[in-house]
Amino acid sequence: MINIPLDAIKDIIKEKTGLSNEEIDTRIKKKLDQLSGLISKEGAAHIVANELGVKLQQTVGAIKIKNILSGMKNIETLGKVIRKYEIRAFSTEKRTGKVAKFLIGDETGTTLIVLWNDKADLLASFNEGDLVKLVSATARDNNGRVELHMGDSSTIEVNPAGAKVEVSDQQSQQQARPAAIRKKISELVETDTNIEVLGTIVQIFDLKFFKINQDTGKKMKEDESGNFSYGCVLNIFLDDGSDNIRTVLWKNQIINLLGLTEAELVALKESPELFEQKKTDLLGMMIKIIGRVSKNTLFNRLELVANVVLKDVNPNDEIKRLGNQTKDAKSTASTEETLAPVVKSERKEEKKEEIQKPKQKNMDAVDLDDDLLSLEDIEDLEDDM
Repeated sequence: MINIPLDAIKDIIKEKTGLSNEEIDTRIKKKLDQLSGLISKEGAAHIVANELGVKLQQTVGAIKIKNILSGMKNIETLGKVIRKYEIRAFSTEKRTGKVAKFLIGDETGTTLIVLWNDKADLLASFNEGDLVKLVSATARDNNGRVELHMGDSSTIEVNPAGAKVEVSDQQSQQQARPAAIRKKISELVETDTNIEVLGTIVQIFDLKFFKINQDTGKKMKEDESGNFSYGCVLNIFLDDGSDNIRTVLWKNQIINLLGLTEAELVALKESPELFEQKKTDLLGMMIKIIGRVSKNTLFNRLELVANVVLKDVNPNDEIKRLGNQTKDAKSTASTEETLAPVVKSERKEEKKEEIQKPKQKNMDAVDLDDDLLSLEDIEDLEDDM
């Protein structure tokens, strides 16, 4: 059964008829007065819509995300892939399987897509930024948020011909979670789970690849046989002027940072020398990381695990943004000092000289050849889902 909220009914009536909110409210009140005690406001709104010839449920063609309601079936919609999550294996008393999720958006909103078992393998067929057409999806409520589930008959078409979707910058940065809290690196603590850090890449380690069992979604041992795909992890050091921190990026974030397809990333496994130029291009780049803080017990240090990587950052905009939050000139000066390494990223040649001698603060105990995570970290393929 599809329960359409009152506000949604009124929005559809307004969109289809051009009536104002006041006119719609008047019509609904009139129906309530006529049938006093017999119907709810939602029921009265349904009657008004029917009298105006407005169909509340779209049955043909792609549905805009804002018009998708819990309980709808055989949904067709079109959206831009904003974020991909890692495939996760699960096991209960009744069954075992795997699940994958990704976030899409259009000009009206965003929604989470859920892929179960064999459908989870479709996650590898597209990248963040691609357009996807979903056919035969089912809408379900998850703690007040509508998400789309893809069943056996569901299909995904990647970058369909002629398709266009406009997604705002704000929607592109939405992660189906509360807004991240901006912090300086020096302010990070082990319990931080949804924070945003702005910094400059000052050191990059080599890519590390590992096998993932396609049936279970779990990391495989090197000598283990079976169907597999490659996972990947990259470690970098970020510096924001207050401190620096080792930052962990998994495959989807690496693809976004490097601007590669999944196939191009995996190709670097056999040709690691091609990654050397990528390293040079990345050094001195300013990025935003949204993620969580993890304690590396082996080295007794805090590390940042990236959930989202944002590359197109304007240093002047960031200085203005933080400057607006200050109340006096001293605070503004402190803000600019904090972002000094970031601003220098625009002068790349000067930055390269600085990078040759990275800060030693909190890095004295780091073996620069040790770019492997602990086994616990590698097996922790994101617990943010």
